[in-house]
Amino acid sequence: MLHKVVCLQAILYLTPLAAPTVAAQDARPWAPLLLGAQVTVIGQTLRPFAAPYNGVNSLDPSGDTQATHTYGLYGGMRLTRWLEAYLDGEMALGGGVGTGLGGLTNGDVIRQGSVDLAKVPYVARAFLRALIPLGADTERVGRGPDQLPGVQPRTRVEVKAGKLAASDDFDQSRYANSTRTQFMNWGLWNNSAWDFAADTRGYSWGLVVAWVRPTWEVRIGSYMMPTFANGNVFDGDIGHARGDNVQLTLRPGSVGTVLRFLGYQNHGRMGIYADALARAEATGTVPNIVADDQPDRVKYGLALSAEQPIADGGETGVFFRAGWNDGRTEDFCFTEVDRHLSAGFQATGAHWRRGEDRVGIALLRHGLSPDHARYLEAGGSGFLLGDGRLDYGHELIAELYYRLQVGSLVELSPDVQRVWNPGYNRDRGPATVLSLRLNARY
Repeated sequence: MLHKVVCLQAILYLTPLAAPTVAAQDARPWAPLLLGAQVTVIGQTLRPFAAPYNGVNSLDPSGDTQATHTYGLYGGMRLTRWLEAYLDGEMALGGGVGTGLGGLTNGDVIRQGSVDLAKVPYVARAFLRALIPLGADTERVGRGPDQLPGVQPRTRVEVKAGKLAASDDFDQSRYANSTRTQFMNWGLWNNSAWDFAADTRGYSWGLVVAWVRPTWEVRIGSYMMPTFANGNVFDGDIGHARGDNVQLTLRPGSVGTVLRFLGYQNHGRMGIYADALARAEATGTVPNIVADDQPDRVKYGLALSAEQPIADGGETGVFFRAGWNDGRTEDFCFTEVDRHLSAGFQATGAHWRRGEDRVGIALLRHGLSPDHARYLEAGGSGFLLGDGRLDYGHELIAELYYRLQVGSLVELSPDVQRVWNPGYNRDRGPATVLSLRLNARY
């Protein structure tokens, strides 16, 4: 595996891929650009831990060692001055150290998928982005994945349509947003109580409309839902199966504070925990949430996040997230979390003469709704959880990483995560996961 990473690194060093100037782009607007490429290898070891019993989805108490490796190429094209097209290709191989957690420890597992997907390249994103100026002021933007270099209106209406990732436009965080460069735990690169509509790899077909101003923005998005929990087939009955999201972002003052308020409502073929429990009690069987699935069920939730730069041009700062969903209807797309609370800190290595290095530390608390907890206590299983029984407690997670910059294109990150009450079960754990991540990107 490492020889592939070394080869890619060598290619990126030797290939002249300088971004064209804005004037050059305007002169040939149809010229496609390679906006980025990346390889990420994450190796993890789950240390053995105490557990008196196991279920169908339990985290393995005997320990485990696994690795994921993901590859990506990201391209774009300016069709007119304010109309852009993007196409991203990815491939994901390997697997994680198991299920049995609300906060899985490797965020790239979502790209690998939780169903038996082919280990071949796939289209991750394919969308159009239109920018409608609402004023004369513009701002310069640099090249990046899904971002053409050049200028864009500072005040604008923005429309995106096609195959998208909802997490690209909602619940962003400067300090906790990428499993490939920052925190790896699912509950730290996203608000895990936000059950965003997506297939098993984390993508969906959708439409996003935003009204963007320098100090605030409103963003609305709607995406297709899968036909079954964490599935890779979309439900075409959009009137009864979709995920709707609305987010208000505020940037008050001049010190870089950002506040985000997110609400969502999912419609889909989902089960209801209380109904599954009632059916099991009436028949003397183990509750099965999948057997209770019916179309046009509704799940809704709220999320709040904040980030505050402190020093080093904003590269040192803190973040916070809180999330809640109704917990009545089946967790269906992302993970099995109904209550979320997290906070963390990122700092640069400038103070020890390693200005491109980063260190991050964060704490995370996950909770379940009463109905969801009773369902698991009765022996029910979801797509990630199921110990056969449950002594309920909050799932608590701490994560610490150090990101070491090696040259201009490669980062190496040792990481440690400690999980108390894995799968919300006080009978099990605590568990420790040690990780090493290699990221090479252009």
